[in-house]
Amino acid sequence: VNQHVVIEEKRDSIGVKRLSDARDEYTQIKPYAGMPKEVLVLYSSKARYRVPREILFWLTVCCTLALVAVTIAVIALSPKCLSWWQASPVYQIYPRSFKDSDGDGVGDLKGIREKLDHFEYLNIKSIWISPFYRSPMKDFGYDVEDFRDIDPLFGTMKDFEDLLAAMHSKGLKLIMDFIPNHTSDLHRWFNLSRTRDPHYEDYYVWTDCKPDGPKPNNWVSIFGNSSWTYDEVRGQCYLHQFLKEQPDLNFRNPDVIKEMIDIIHFWLEKGVDGFRMDAVKHMLEAPHMRDEPQVDPNKPPELVTTEWDLHSDYTTSQVGLHDILREFRAQMDIYSQEPGRYRFMVTESYDYEEVYKTMMYYGSRLEKEGDFPFNFYLLDLPHNTSGVWAKHLVHLWMGNMPKGKWPNWVVGNHDRTRISSSAGRLYVRAINMLLLTLPGTATTYYGEEIGMENINVTANPQRSPLQWNADTNAGFNEKTNLTWLPLHPDYETVNVEAQMKDDGSVLAQYRFLNTLRQSELPLNRGWFCYVHADANVFSYIRELDGLKRAFLIVVNFGKESAVTDLSSVRELPDELKVLMSTTIANDGKVFPKSRIQTEVGEGLVIQYSTNTRFNPNHPEECYISEKACYLETIDILYKC
Repeated sequence: VNQHVVIEEKRDSIGVKRLSDARDEYTQIKPYAGMPKEVLVLYSSKARYRVPREILFWLTVCCTLALVAVTIAVIALSPKCLSWWQASPVYQIYPRSFKDSDGDGVGDLKGIREKLDHFEYLNIKSIWISPFYRSPMKDFGYDVEDFRDIDPLFGTMKDFEDLLAAMHSKGLKLIMDFIPNHTSDLHRWFNLSRTRDPHYEDYYVWTDCKPDGPKPNNWVSIFGNSSWTYDEVRGQCYLHQFLKEQPDLNFRNPDVIKEMIDIIHFWLEKGVDGFRMDAVKHMLEAPHMRDEPQVDPNKPPELVTTEWDLHSDYTTSQVGLHDILREFRAQMDIYSQEPGRYRFMVTESYDYEEVYKTMMYYGSRLEKEGDFPFNFYLLDLPHNTSGVWAKHLVHLWMGNMPKGKWPNWVVGNHDRTRISSSAGRLYVRAINMLLLTLPGTATTYYGEEIGMENINVTANPQRSPLQWNADTNAGFNEKTNLTWLPLHPDYETVNVEAQMKDDGSVLAQYRFLNTLRQSELPLNRGWFCYVHADANVFSYIRELDGLKRAFLIVVNFGKESAVTDLSSVRELPDELKVLMSTTIANDGKVFPKSRIQTEVGEGLVIQYSTNTRFNPNHPEECYISEKACYLETIDILYKC
């Protein structure tokens, strides 16, 4: 036994020695291709191979974690991207007057589709189309007979769906007019209400009155005379704040609200991108129906015939109105959850000097309402052409807008005289410059991009057909010699085709300014700061914290040429070079900041470079919707 143990110990000793010899032997050579597993394990465990491997592993882990952390930080610190309704002007199409495709003299949906390239040329993404619902046209489509159908005058539902698909394929957004306050008197609901159908009986605002007796109260229509009309079928009076053919819906009836929400759903399901809510301040009336106080208490009641004769205390902006609009907004937000498909809502309310009422349509910090209400104050620019007046109108909005909200600017629409006619053609280019360099979203009424003027007719002078070229009917109707309204006699020179060939045209300058606005951070989301205003000139700065490049805008709205001295503005460089002037000969001119020259109706966009921002030293003169800073080293925006 002892001998056997000795023999085994010798064998073990010999094995260990051989293994040791093998290890010694392997350490003397380099790793080689095809080495056995045992040799690979021996080498991989050595420090000079193991340590670099571990270093690379942990370095990869650290880099991955750092990258994740940086990504999270960038997302957390990045300001919200501008939505489509912020990045582009909203262009209003009056469908009767845009393009006629079938030769009947009236514009239509197919005509709009034919001209979508116009918006690509202008770099416009948001298009609002005035009503094209089925309608008897007593108020040009604002008297709706069927909210779920297209009026044959404009085409068919198939035409609409084709238009919408074509727009979306080009990256364009479609905003529809939504008319909640009233319907046509031919609407099915009204016919059922006047016959006292149990479900529809209270869909409209009815009250007792006699056919030949006094009206229920002194309320007057927007179009003049009493807001009440006797209906022989029902034997009562119904309310209409507009035409007698436009009876007001009763929004104190929950069924009416549900009906209108269903209509919103109908169009959102089709893919509509947003709504312009028409005449919203009229949606509710005081239930007590008392007489409204007269502006002039001494005026005989029988002479009270216009809306300007009364304080509209009981027929507009009633308690509960904003609850309804917020419900509309909530329904739209449901559809906005679809990635990349935000649904936009803008409200229309002429509140005149009561600007605080308009601001309520933004909603509150806790409850969202419209993305913005239309801002109509620039429509008053022609009342007093001066720099001080222009600043006053701009500040009416900027000084009252809730913090963090997005402004809007309107200089024309289907209800108002064209700005080129009311202010004068001399100021058209300057007004477009103002519109496209102020902060927020500009609204452009069709034809403003070429400086169209009113036609000489008693009604609808601002709705004449768009002037596409110098051909027959200005290219509006290329099939017959019909146009629903006369053309302006200047169409042979003032038209889209001619101005596309002229670098100094109103159209070319509009296009340049719009493209500049969308490409330059200071213009599309930067600070807005007042710099100067006098009898002629209004001037302001657009800048972004962290970005050296900034813009000075100088616009002469006065009645004489001016020399503006901005030498007291130390944040400006001593010499300023004009990037663009509405007088093309002045492009590229260099002015000392103490002598900036402008002619009547001239506007200047001056680009300059500086390390000194204006807004920190003048906070009371500056506004921004969402503050952001630019980090030049890595070319990003961040919250600051």
